[in-house]
Amino acid sequence: MEMQSSNLRDVPHEERPRERMMRYGAEALSHAELLAILLRTGTQRQSAVHLAGAVLKQCGSLRNLMDMSMEELTAIRGIGPAKAVQLRAGIELGRRMIRSKLPDVLSVRSPKDAADYLMEDLRYLKKEHFVCLFLNTKNHIIARETLSMGTLNASLVHPREVFRAAIKCSSASIICAHNHPSGDPTPSPEDIHLTKRLAEAGQLVGIDILDHIVIGDGSFVSLKEQGYL
Repeated sequence: MEMQSSNLRDVPHEERPRERMMRYGAEALSHAELLAILLRTGTQRQSAVHLAGAVLKQCGSLRNLMDMSMEELTAIRGIGPAKAVQLRAGIELGRRMIRSKLPDVLSVRSPKDAADYLMEDLRYLKKEHFVCLFLNTKNHIIARETLSMGTLNASLVHPREVFRAAIKCSSASIICAHNHPSGDPTPSPEDIHLTKRLAEAGQLVGIDILDHIVIGDGSFVSLKEQGYL
């Protein structure tokens, strides 16, 4: 049994992910090898690479891994609290690095600008989040607020909450956005109804709804471009 345990942990020096990364670059490594570097060590019976492969097999994909909570990670055999923290930290750091590429003062000139700003925050969420970007007269984002979480409908997102937040930060205009957990950004009838209702309220209070963007998994739909605004 001891010999079998040792064999499972033996990985030739040239196949160790850290050495491979130093020699060939991060792009040459598999998903399991990159995860193994984050995990640092394996278990008594598994190398870090084998453990990383087991994690990927159990969660099914990197997408699913990004969604997993601490509790879900520690339920995987071989992943304790310390390794779960390392994985969560690596995933969160990657998300923050993507966001850091954007300028501190973002000027929104197109639906794509707004979608790019929100994509990495919204595309992986398991529930619908309704978010408002509040802009000044130069179309700079001056504030952002998540106003609801759950299935999007007119009762859940009320115009008074949207415009109360806009008035509080002296916003000249608003871009609304929400995600579709299915990954398909096709607007639903409820999305269209809410958009029209918000636009009508905006005309009354003098704050324009510039767009309502539906975020999918790497794609988006602008309801303004679709002719609903």
